[in-house]
Amino acid sequence: MYQPFARIARTIALALGIGGGAAAGAFAARAVYQTRLMLFGARRAIWRTPTDLGLPYVDVHFTAADGVRLAGWHIPPVGGGRAPAVVIVHGWPWNRCGNRSGDLMLPDADVDLLAPAQALHQAGFHTLLFDLRNHGTSDAAPPVSFGIREARDFAAAVGWLRNQPEVAGDRIGALGYSMGANTLIYGIPTCQPIRAAVAVQPVRISTFMRNFCRDQFGVFGPLLAAAAAPMPRLLGGPALTTIDPAQAASALGETELLYIQGVGDPWGSITEVAELAAATPRARPVVGVPSRDRYGGYQYVAHERRAIVDFFHETLAEPSR
Repeated sequence: MYQPFARIARTIALALGIGGGAAAGAFAARAVYQTRLMLFGARRAIWRTPTDLGLPYVDVHFTAADGVRLAGWHIPPVGGGRAPAVVIVHGWPWNRCGNRSGDLMLPDADVDLLAPAQALHQAGFHTLLFDLRNHGTSDAAPPVSFGIREARDFAAAVGWLRNQPEVAGDRIGALGYSMGANTLIYGIPTCQPIRAAVAVQPVRISTFMRNFCRDQFGVFGPLLAAAAAPMPRLLGGPALTTIDPAQAASALGETELLYIQGVGDPWGSITEVAELAAATPRARPVVGVPSRDRYGGYQYVAHERRAIVDFFHETLAEPSR
């Protein structure tokens, strides 16, 4: 009787060992993959263009102050002519199209940046969408710094617009998502005047990483986040714990900011966004969006395009004489 039971026990132990090893391997592979995205971004191909929405556009290239070459699209307004402009800045690890669900090993959803670009085009604004460094078809320049170095890319985009004779260079606004929202907060003080900006779910990166890793890796998540925090320094970048847009918000000056945050976002914090708004000299009340995940807050712009267009109409209007 003993031997059959012993064989069964050994078989079960072997199966559990193989299963546990496979699970541990999958866990480690996912941690390595997501850490690589954090450090190096994503070189995702462009999967659509403004032509797909019937929009006219021109491929553009410009160079940041530190030599990083950036790629984007300029969409002129309906009717052409001299008009204000809005720069759209994507999140991590997206590109100028936005995010396409399922491309990466991350929990995500579709985010369409061409939808607000179309609304702004129809409302009479020049629109510039571009790939931040380490993303899309712009140059690689690791590590990703979640807004600090990317601010140079935003300043270069604004500089390109101001060199276009049909753009009213004193009437420029911006729309940024997540890392792109951080980028605006760090970048706007370096290229004033920027009349107005919409910052969708900006983040203190230490909070984001802790919450994201807990969501992805359970009780081990905070330990992984703590281990990852200093890694960008190995590539000459800032530690993740130093990336806090609230520290830069007081320098936004006369730029009017509209902050948008998902109330149920498990990776971000509406309390921290409210603190960020309080540190901003000219901030409107934070727009809290009902949501159950990170991506619910991002959808606000696509669903409320009229409100976004009205905000820019109001803030980028030509001064009365």
